[in-house]
Amino acid sequence: MTPAAPGSKAGNRATAERWQALLERSGHQVSVVTEYRGEPCELFLALHAWRSYDAVQLFRETWPSKPLVVALTGTDIYRHQYQYPEQTLYSMQAADALIGLHAQVGADIPESFRDKLVTLFQSADKPTEMPGTSDPAAPDFNVCVIGHLRSEKDSLAAAKAARALPKTSRIRVLCAGKAHDAHWERLALQEVDENPRFRWLGELEKSDVVGLMAKSQLLVMSSVMEGGANVISEACRAGLPIIASNISGNIGLLGRDYAGYYPVGNTSALAAVLERAETNSKFLEQLRRQVGQLAGLFTPEKEQASLEQALALAVQRCSGNQC
Repeated sequence: MTPAAPGSKAGNRATAERWQALLERSGHQVSVVTEYRGEPCELFLALHAWRSYDAVQLFRETWPSKPLVVALTGTDIYRHQYQYPEQTLYSMQAADALIGLHAQVGADIPESFRDKLVTLFQSADKPTEMPGTSDPAAPDFNVCVIGHLRSEKDSLAAAKAARALPKTSRIRVLCAGKAHDAHWERLALQEVDENPRFRWLGELEKSDVVGLMAKSQLLVMSSVMEGGANVISEACRAGLPIIASNISGNIGLLGRDYAGYYPVGNTSALAAVLERAETNSKFLEQLRRQVGQLAGLFTPEKEQASLEQALALAVQRCSGNQC
């Protein structure tokens, strides 16, 4: 169950379709739906505790003895469990197993749910085209920002930081993603008009995102809340250095010792880290080495094994009359 419709490039849709493929590889028969009417199945996996609340409630009432898995998104963990506790916490309580997409989720949900939490790192294929090392003589130092433009992503943080860079900086911010609404479209277009360092590419096909990473020297992940962004997996597998806000969802993927953090929401600090990455080759190489060391966490094989772990835990808890 995913709230994102077929054809959507939203993260929930991509996750649902990737999990379908991984589970089918294991021999399961999987249907992806955006609306649930009580149809029978052997196990129900819902993406998003709050948005899938109605489906989770219907499944639990219709099939009380069948296993239920709920995957937690960033907005579930960092907004909806406080803003809409009745629905969000119901889904978390009703689930036999929870999936968290970064290693800090257990600290960010109620303690009573931690014994049914499985940590799953979203995977990415290793690209055939890898980013090159930065050439000081090249006219541009490309920094990519990938994801739908919305408040949770603080999507224009890198563009605003680029305005504060010295005139000698070669940094160009390339932003790929669909505007969440008319407000964000206006903000992006205004930034294009006023900021010569910024280019908005709009929503790209997957192959074009891979190409964008390949011609970039850095990826900026500026979110104010994240459940575990798949673009970090993609960047690590591509060997692309990352500058990230120091939120739980980023630390839970990159680790506390990662060198490329900046204080969330602090545009001046982001500008300073960007300038350091551009001008200090040792720092940039340190980030490249660290993402390379993390790449093994984000393989399809490990994601498939984590999915199987979540399914097995849900079945086990149900068979133990804990549904």
